[in-house]
Amino acid sequence: MHTLTAGLDQLREQTRLLCAGFPDAYWRETDRNRRYPQEFVDTLTEAGLLSALIPTEYGGLGLGLTEASVIMEEINKSGGHSAACHAQMYTMGALLRHGNAAQKNEYLPQIAAGSLRLQAFSITEDKAGSDTTSIETAAVRDGDDFIITGHKSWTSRIEESDLLFVLARTSEKPEGKGTDKTHGLTLFLVDLRQVRTEQPETLEVVKVRTMFNYATNQIHYHGMRVPASAVIGEVGKGFRYVIDGWNAERILLASEAIGDGYWFTTRGVEYANSREVFGRKIGSNQGVQFPITDAYMKVRAADMMRYEAARLFDAGEPCGAEANMAKHLASEASWAAANACLDTHGGYGFVDEYDVERKFRETRMFQVAPVNNNMIKSFVATKVLGLPRSY
Repeated sequence: MHTLTAGLDQLREQTRLLCAGFPDAYWRETDRNRRYPQEFVDTLTEAGLLSALIPTEYGGLGLGLTEASVIMEEINKSGGHSAACHAQMYTMGALLRHGNAAQKNEYLPQIAAGSLRLQAFSITEDKAGSDTTSIETAAVRDGDDFIITGHKSWTSRIEESDLLFVLARTSEKPEGKGTDKTHGLTLFLVDLRQVRTEQPETLEVVKVRTMFNYATNQIHYHGMRVPASAVIGEVGKGFRYVIDGWNAERILLASEAIGDGYWFTTRGVEYANSREVFGRKIGSNQGVQFPITDAYMKVRAADMMRYEAARLFDAGEPCGAEANMAKHLASEASWAAANACLDTHGGYGFVDEYDVERKFRETRMFQVAPVNNNMIKSFVATKVLGLPRSY
């Protein structure tokens, strides 16, 4: 544990130093213009941090999820927005754990080196929502290829990626009691360079402007042809490969929320210690102290759950409950910290140059994505506590 802590401290310091080159004004500008923070992503890529989870045999750092989570935390703790980076961390897990040797040897070294970018995952559909097994985007076999037709929502960073994961239906959804409703979904690793060059008309990207800078899109696949070699694992078993990465995603996003929570409490304390009203610092008022303190304690508690979930993940042990609880607790804690910080700043909290309103908008997402907190409650209720299923 001492060795791990020492290593994490060094990793934190490295990440902080890199983030220091991108002050508040940088993030303010990218948010205002909904611009992808390309310079920041390039800097972390060149430092090797975005290849933290890629094994050393493929040119990555070969670190665990604990270390990766610290990188994400420090980005948000510095005032940045790690949404542009986190997918590079966990998305490649499906390739690493379920891809064949040829796929891994071709793509992982290039992803680790930064010459290829894999940040886009195309799964969610408007009609299906969180019910992933009900997606309708279809992939039909045609000789040595598959032809993908359908529509996806919330496919983020596709225009900043060279590779794309697409989950599509290759056979009808099984019906009836006792059937495996996850069967029939296949995961494809699509080379977007080939699509953009040879069949650009088959990929329609519609930008979606959100309340914060997320580079997300609606996607229409108009008969996009991909080779059978793009299939990850076995045909019809792609859903299992997707959910295999959900725990990592939840833990990493919990870390981002924790970073936000620390940022909000730090900024709240700094402002409360400097702002004078009625002849004294506002931080001397318990009405200001207590909300910040309460939020800080919640962040610390969520932080511990994050480490426990990451420890289990790195040890290869079941961690679904812990990953979900970490995400839930961290998102609730960051939101409490956001409100306390905004209340402390008063009207200035709504002014963009203080950055509170930007981070306030960004941290709100964690209660909704990658899974709604109410669904986490349902998961814990049924899977952990043994209560009957509600859906």
